[in-house]
Amino acid sequence: MGTGRVPQSRSDNVMDKRTAEAHSWLCRDGVDRERMLDMDLRLGPVRRKAFAVLAVALLASGPWIGYWTIAPLLLAGGIFMFADKLTARVARPEYAMFAAWATSEVIIAASIALTGGPRNATLGWFAIPVVTLSARFSVRGIVLGVATALGLLLTVAFATGAQTVLHNPPLVIAPAALIIAVAMLSTALMHSDIDHRSEAVIDQLTGMLNRHALVGRTRELAQQSEVSGQPIGIVIGDLDHFKTVNDTLGHTVGDAVLTDVAYLMRKQLRAFDLAYRLGGEEFLVLLPGADLEQTEKMAELLRQEVAAGEVGGGQHVSMSFGVSASADGSVFDYSKVFAEADAALYQAKRSGRNRVCGTPPTAVPIQPEVAPSGGQTEDQISISAHEALARA
Repeated sequence: MGTGRVPQSRSDNVMDKRTAEAHSWLCRDGVDRERMLDMDLRLGPVRRKAFAVLAVALLASGPWIGYWTIAPLLLAGGIFMFADKLTARVARPEYAMFAAWATSEVIIAASIALTGGPRNATLGWFAIPVVTLSARFSVRGIVLGVATALGLLLTVAFATGAQTVLHNPPLVIAPAALIIAVAMLSTALMHSDIDHRSEAVIDQLTGMLNRHALVGRTRELAQQSEVSGQPIGIVIGDLDHFKTVNDTLGHTVGDAVLTDVAYLMRKQLRAFDLAYRLGGEEFLVLLPGADLEQTEKMAELLRQEVAAGEVGGGQHVSMSFGVSASADGSVFDYSKVFAEADAALYQAKRSGRNRVCGTPPTAVPIQPEVAPSGGQTEDQISISAHEALARA
């Protein structure tokens, strides 16, 4: 692609319908969303085991309360399977996740109601999903989730045994206190974990995610693409002649340039796109759902934004970009797509810099019984950062 500006239209494809900000009511920013997606991936197996425990408890209680109470849990399994697929397709997956979470509480409420409500020792089950709130959502999501759990607790208790509750209020007070206490303790623990993890996955200079965070995200996208078959684009950008900036103006100005460029790039990204600093003056952007043409358009927008901006206290710089994407209907092979985008970046540098070059995608057939490789190691990802000096 050349350096001419690309006309924009509201009728263009999804890549041109990007959001201006990465935050939503449930997620403060793209980093918050990245943490949520990572934790949801980790919670999946544990969630299934927790529901299995509830199922065993209901089956063991079948002779006394009936076996039909297992039906809501089977429904919950189907809903979470649907939600897992939906998160790979929507712009703001946090809403799909919260809807699935709230549905799990509703299903637990149905199971408790079927067992007799406050007449049985099952009201405390409302606290089980509350444990996962702080692992996924910000304070708003936690407060909304706790309010949902308490509302369902009171609804079930009074709808199925109002007189029992009025004669023995601790039947409701105790599980309500348990819900609130679990939310408070899990939130405190999660905030501590976030503080430590942020130091490991956030580039302290630019505020972007680093190579360590990239490894986990590419593995997750590989797993999602195996289900959805959607393409995933990669943009690799490298500042032109950045060594000259450091040599002539000093590293302080150079750091300011990197910080401002990172900000300009983030402004152009959609809510679920994530930008990473690979090292030095090299950046990478992952674009879920973007084919090669859409990825090239996004790269061109990034190039224009950087070229038109004033960074580092009055400096004007340019960037070269290489792009590639996995084929529609194939598994996302990060190592392969990264190598193609990296080669395209080298071509952009050789062709005069301040431009975008793309590489046609190569299909990798989906094989449901064989897990995809999913990504590179951190050492492999860092190779391109060392090559940046040679390109500058």
